[in-house]
Amino acid sequence: MAEEKNNNGLKVIAGLLGVFLLGTIIYTVSLYQDKQKTTAVLTQEKQLVVEDLNSLKSEYDKAIMESNATNEELVTARDNIAKYLDSVKTMKADIATLYRYRNQVSVLKKEREHLLKQVDSLTRSNTFIAMQRDSTYVELEKQNVFNDSLVVQNTQLADAVEKGSALNLSKFSVDAVKERKSGKMVSTSRANRTDKFKVCFTVADNVIAQAGDREFFIEVLDPQGNVLGESYNKSNDDGASITYSKGTSFYYENKSLDVCDFINKPTGDFQKGNYMVNVYDDRLKLLGTSKFTLK
Repeated sequence: MAEEKNNNGLKVIAGLLGVFLLGTIIYTVSLYQDKQKTTAVLTQEKQLVVEDLNSLKSEYDKAIMESNATNEELVTARDNIAKYLDSVKTMKADIATLYRYRNQVSVLKKEREHLLKQVDSLTRSNTFIAMQRDSTYVELEKQNVFNDSLVVQNTQLADAVEKGSALNLSKFSVDAVKERKSGKMVSTSRANRTDKFKVCFTVADNVIAQAGDREFFIEVLDPQGNVLGESYNKSNDDGASITYSKGTSFYYENKSLDVCDFINKPTGDFQKGNYMVNVYDDRLKLLGTSKFTLK
């Protein structure tokens, strides 16, 4: 009887132990499952934080690329996000750390909105400045073209005035003359009777020419092409030069003026043959040419 009671007690204890063991197993399995779920949730939350940070970094990369000039604040913000990314990827996922990083992502998003607004405002300002600069450049180009046009017009006007103010001859004649004892001059065509060449020309009227003393230069070439007389030399600022026989001076008052001068014969008689006489103004411009022959 006592033995039967002992067996019953052992059965009860064994049953209790089995129930306890089963409960322990169920509890352990439940804890494991909860841990797995928590780990999965933490991993998912960590991945979301990484994705948010990657998205922020991409937006900063795009803003920096589109910015005409490097923005130090954008670069610094992007570099900070890169550091957060490295930290999140290597951290052990736990609720406290993830909560801290989630809050940090919110702060970074607000900072991004603030910085991008600044960049957008700066971009619009730079665009406006560029438009103003381009407009100013266009106006300057127009002004330069206008100034160049004025320079051309002024140059053309100066050339026209210079040309218009130049004196010209309306008449030009050369005579071989013999001087009689009475002083009277008679024309001749014979070399042995010629004492002088009488060179006469009429300076045409010119209202825009400068009035005052003027000097023209007479060049007489003998049949051999030599310059008669003492062969004076004259040059101007443009590099032109002439050799002339005689300079004749007169006072010009913008009205038609007759001028005559004489070229004396050289030592001995004039040679037979063809002669040429040229008249130059004070700028060494050729005003007229005359040819004649002595027999």
